[in-house]
Amino acid sequence: MPNDRTESARQPARRGALGRNRILIAAAGFGVLYAAIAFKLAYLGLASDDHSAALESAKSQVSTARPDLVDRNGEVLATDIRSSSVFAEPRNVLDADEAFDALTSVLPELRNDTTIRKKLASKSGFMWVKRDITPQQRTKIFRLGIPGIGFIDENRRFYPGGGMAGHVLGSVNVDNQGISGIEKYIDQDMGLGELQKLGLATNRSLEPRHLSLDLRVQHVVRDEITDAKEKYRAVAAVGIVLNARTGEVVAMSSVPEVDPNKPEQALQKDRMNRATAGVYEMGSVFKTFNSAMALDSGKVRLGEIFDITPLHFGSRKIGEFHSKGRPLNVTEIFQYSSNNGSARMALKAGPEAQYAFFDRVNFHKKLETELPEVALPLWPKRISEVSTATMSFGHGISVSPMHTAIAACAMVNGGYFVNPTFFPRTEEEARRLGRRVISQDTSDKMRYLLRANADPNGPGSGKRADVPGYRVGGKTGTAEKIENGHYNSGKRFNSFLAAFPIDAPQYVVLVVLDEPKAEKEVGAATAGLNAAPAAGNIIRRIAPMLGVMPKYDVAAPTMASN
Repeated sequence: MPNDRTESARQPARRGALGRNRILIAAAGFGVLYAAIAFKLAYLGLASDDHSAALESAKSQVSTARPDLVDRNGEVLATDIRSSSVFAEPRNVLDADEAFDALTSVLPELRNDTTIRKKLASKSGFMWVKRDITPQQRTKIFRLGIPGIGFIDENRRFYPGGGMAGHVLGSVNVDNQGISGIEKYIDQDMGLGELQKLGLATNRSLEPRHLSLDLRVQHVVRDEITDAKEKYRAVAAVGIVLNARTGEVVAMSSVPEVDPNKPEQALQKDRMNRATAGVYEMGSVFKTFNSAMALDSGKVRLGEIFDITPLHFGSRKIGEFHSKGRPLNVTEIFQYSSNNGSARMALKAGPEAQYAFFDRVNFHKKLETELPEVALPLWPKRISEVSTATMSFGHGISVSPMHTAIAACAMVNGGYFVNPTFFPRTEEEARRLGRRVISQDTSDKMRYLLRANADPNGPGSGKRADVPGYRVGGKTGTAEKIENGHYNSGKRFNSFLAAFPIDAPQYVVLVVLDEPKAEKEVGAATAGLNAAPAAGNIIRRIAPMLGVMPKYDVAAPTMASN
């Protein structure tokens, strides 16, 4: 009994010691756990500087703002809109595989991107998962509640007109920086690139940049050349409208076009900008410049008669497309588009005079304009009689359609050449920047020749471009394309160069059709049958928009006596 009493007395003491031990063990466990948490917090705290720096750097890169681009009437051509991008902080991602599976359930296009999974499993502080996601995708990812995944709001460029003026506007990269077209130009002009690097081009308001384009005219030009391309089954088409007095580009379209909202289209060869970035043998529209050169030289008179029998240069012979079988005066050479008559006019003026004239109208250099995509013309480096003869009718020299259109402005505006601009310019500014390349008298004669060729009652090849009341003047060009070093009579590069109203031209219009096919009922594919009526359709629609009033009481020209 005494032993039982002693044992009973010891049991409470043992239970008390056991309880104290358990408390100590639990306290030690909690202590370790708290220490681990404290260590993790301290680790994240120490890492937060790098992480924040990476995140802030990413934010500054994507929040760059750009000014709106608007047409001459204030219509928006390009603007910034807000969009979201999803990013990850891999060091805060608890399970990389789980995070990757969850993200790709919303963004299935990332499933084959092994780099995303590897980066999620890394210890880096920041990585992009996907730029420019939709609001619906953002909501779905947000609801997944994935640790270490976040969103950044950024600016994204949007072009309301799609491809309407795509080759003019250009495009931006994923960081909203201009990489082509006017977008690239304004980055350089406004120093946006440097501001973006410094993080200063953020969300602050930027004044819109007005372009010289008229969206209404741009729509008409795009509409008409697209219809002509389809009607004549051409591979491409170009349309340009310039203010003849200021050199402003009122409209410029090249189809197939590029939609800046889909920048990958710019890599497709058939969508190249043929208006300024391609050079071509323009064919007989060059007789416009040959006639101006010859008349301005003083060695050729408007009423002078030239032999049009074939010229021979060794084994080479210059052919005649519309031979009349008799000598022609300068007006008839222009109307009937005589190659041999034009060649003899050029040879009489002299190769040096032709070279100097082409130099004055920039046929030997790139155009100086804001658009970065401009091509260098191709021309013979050695002056000879044969090159002089062939260049008189647009063979052996290749220039861009814009080269052709802006040079034509000087032929009809009194003789002043000024480089084209995509921004508003007054006539006074143009006159100050321009230079005289032909005399006023020669310009007057050129207006006479152009009208004579498009007169609906005359024999000229451009009569299908005439629009009653607007007195259109113009010249056709039907050039065979070169393939493997030889001219291919089955592939043509057709164009029509027009000015209106020809008595005091305000606008120059150029239409180009690349490889047009003949209509079945017509049987021919000359510029007078396809490019000329397309130009006429454009003039008919845009003249009222541009405030050009029709006149029906203008006397017929009487200059042929000179």
